[in-house]
This record gives sequence, C-alpha cells and structure tokens, in this order.
Amino acid sequence: MDLQAQQGLMPTYRQAWRNRGAVAWVASAALIAFYTVLYWTEWLTPLAEAVGLRNKWYLYGLLYSVGMIGGAVWYLRRHGNSRYNQVRIAVNVAVQVLLGFTVPFVLPLFGQPEFYFGYFWPLKYDYLFPHTLQSLPTYLAVYTVIGALAVAPLASVLFGKRWYCSWVCGCGALANTFGDPWRHLTASDTRSWRFEKIAIHTVLGIALVMTGIVLVGQMIEYKGTAFSPFADSVKSWYGFLVGSILAGVVGTGLYPILGPRVWCRNFCPMAALLGLTQKAGRFRIRVKRDMCISCGNCTAYCEMGIDVRSYAQTNQSFTRSSCVGCGMCAHVCPRGVLKLENDWDRAEDARRQGISIADY
Repeated sequence: MDLQAQQGLMPTYRQAWRNRGAVAWVASAALIAFYTVLYWTEWLTPLAEAVGLRNKWYLYGLLYSVGMIGGAVWYLRRHGNSRYNQVRIAVNVAVQVLLGFTVPFVLPLFGQPEFYFGYFWPLKYDYLFPHTLQSLPTYLAVYTVIGALAVAPLASVLFGKRWYCSWVCGCGALANTFGDPWRHLTASDTRSWRFEKIAIHTVLGIALVMTGIVLVGQMIEYKGTAFSPFADSVKSWYGFLVGSILAGVVGTGLYPILGPRVWCRNFCPMAALLGLTQKAGRFRIRVKRDMCISCGNCTAYCEMGIDVRSYAQTNQSFTRSSCVGCGMCAHVCPRGVLKLENDWDRAEDARRQGISIADY
C-alpha cells in the first residue's frame, strides 16, 4: 500500500523530520535556540562583522534569504507545475532579497536611513510612531503612512490579503518556502479555529492600544510628563512579547511541530487587520457544485488550517479571513473543484449555480 500513496502528501508521514518525530523536535529546539541567541545575546555580532555585515540583523537577513531560496527550490520541485506558484514564489524571493535585505543594506551607503519597504504597520509596529516618522525623509514618511492606512487595506479589499500575506510579507514568504515541508502539520480542528479567532484579534487589539499609547506619549513628551516613560515601557513589552517571542521564537521555532503559519494564523496583527478587510472585499474560493470526492487533499495542504473539504462537500464557496490565497487547495484538488476568485457579485453567482456562500 505504501507504493500506492499519493506522492507529495502521504510520504510526509513516513519521514521523521516532517511528522513530529524525534528529528522534528530536535530541529524545533535548534530553531528556538537560534532565535533566543539572536534576540537576547550579541554572540552573532562578531560573525556578522567577519563576513562584512554591519550587525547581527544583517546576518539574520542573509540567513533568512538563503533559507527562503533553498525553500523555494524545494517548493517548486514539488509544486512548480502551477504558473501561479511559479510567479508567487518568485515574487516572494525577489521581495525578500531586494526589499528585505539588499535595499536596507545599501540605503545607508547613500546617506539614507535603513528602511524596509516590504513591511507596514501594524506588522512593523513602530512605523507610525511620531519619533519614527520624524526621523524619516518626507518621501519615506508619506510612503509609510499611506501604505499602512490606505494602500494595504484597499489592496486587501480588491485582491484579498493574499497580495501581502502570500506574495510580499517576509514572514509569509519564509512560511511559503522554508516552511513548506511542514504545511500538513497545521491543525484544522474546530478548537484550533476558535483559538485562532480569539488570539489573533486580541493581538490586533493590543497593537492598536499600544500604538495609541505610544503616539500620545511621544506627542506630549515635550511637556515633561510621566506619560512618556510609561509609553516607552508599553512599547518595550510589546516588542518583547509580540515582536520577539510570538513572531520569532514561537512563530518560526515551532515550524517542525505545529506547521509554518503559527505566527500568521494566530498572532500577526497585520494578518488580522487585512483579514477583516478581505471579508468585505472581492476575494473568495469558489466551489464547483457536486464535484468533491472528499479526498481531503485541500484540507491537508492548507497551511492556515482551514477545513476546505467541509466547504467543498457542502457546495459552499467561501471567504475566510485567515485564508492567505496561496492556492494550494486548488492546486492539489484532483477534480478542479476549487478556484481562487476576485468577484463582487457573490449573490448573483450563488443564484446562478445554486450554491450557498459561507462568510464567517
């Protein structure tokens, strides 16, 4: 029976490093140790300087880019027969290598501040702070504000959050590539979904409150009040708990155990915000009526833990706020039941096809 298993899915459960075996736990421990060293020690600084990089964060960016490129090769060897996957992964790698590593490294050489064009608030949580905006040239300050408050949500309404979470974001790009071998480990049960909805919107709420506190604190700082130290303390704790623990140590360190989208699915405030606008937008996954054979490939391959099969079985086209539009559910469906769409006319489409629409 082993020889009859579907290649690309079932063999993963016979590989210890991909099925939560001992090798996977060792790999996870190694990743957690690496992020611990990165965030709270300077042990990597001499190594960075030895290879001609300014600090440990550029060394991390280099390793990040190498990990992504290696993961992209792995991914495209398995799923590269899809043009959508080819273009998406190519954009992922290009954005990280150029906007996440090369441009920030080169800008200071020309007297410009180090700046990451591929990140927006609230993921880059300090980008809307008054001190940050004051320190930037006018063109970068304008880019930061308009990108976060107008371009990102509008693009999510028009194209779904996939434009960012699955094409541009460095966190998502690492999950798409380096994290692909563990995508099948993402839990799709109801309990995980409930936790996801509570956790990610809680972090978004905390990010909004923290931003407001820091904004007010920095604006009244000149009056010499005690509010500014409090604001700085709030910012520091947010950076420690969300920016370091959840995004790095937990979000990436647990790839081999819980799948590659732990951060994106459960804690990322940017994903939560774009998910809300996606629900009001055009993006959805359309289900062809009465064609699902319940093979479960779509659910098994969903890195966001969405039980896609349950929608396909009941002929429901759907929009889930957590969906990052990676397209893998459609790619692995043996009958072409699923299709990623951008379409305003859901009600008319439902009447025409006799399908129901799930929007929760």
